[in-house]
Amino acid sequence: MTMTFWLRKYSLAILAPLIPLLIFSTGPGLAHHPFGMGDSSELSAWQALLSGVGHPLLGPDHLLFMLGIALVGFKKTKTWLFPLLAVGLAGSALVQLQPLPDLLVPWAEALVSLSLAIEGLIVLNLLSSKCLFPMFALHGYLLGSTIVGAEPSPLIGYFLGLLLAQGSLLLAVIAVSQEAIHRLGVKGRNLFAGIWIGIGLAFSWTTLIQ
Repeated sequence: MTMTFWLRKYSLAILAPLIPLLIFSTGPGLAHHPFGMGDSSELSAWQALLSGVGHPLLGPDHLLFMLGIALVGFKKTKTWLFPLLAVGLAGSALVQLQPLPDLLVPWAEALVSLSLAIEGLIVLNLLSSKCLFPMFALHGYLLGSTIVGAEPSPLIGYFLGLLLAQGSLLLAVIAVSQEAIHRLGVKGRNLFAGIWIGIGLAFSWTTLIQ
């Protein structure tokens, strides 16, 4: 079946989230540390660890992206857990060597939000599940951008926090993946895919117009 067929069939699910999100959403915030910690130069190792744990959980686009992985349908946990974690951390490490110019940050954040729509297309079997890897690397890149320029100790703490948070989330969503798909059924899974596409488009739009 073509992409046009699926988008027409689930157009209501795709468009429904747009109105409230466009009204109330302030866009995803990946540029600051949670819990009022200040900038990277002020972080202790302990604060950096908490920040690394908090960023994947408090960023709405990243958290939804992680939860949506459950609907992709993984059968072998180890096959996906470690490679996805590896590319995510590689993205976070890359930004330490090559920070993103300020001019491109909104576009990168919009692309991160758009990854929800890409994930929805994966759930609808319109894209390969391998597309998760570059998307996960991009998420890692943006998450790592908040600690650029930090001293070695907070940098290690932040990366450890990211590893703990993302590893736990990935392990949980992959573990319940088959059960969630079974309970939702084909229609429920496709409905959620349409909602994810709508949210991704809305987040991307609000990021670019701010």
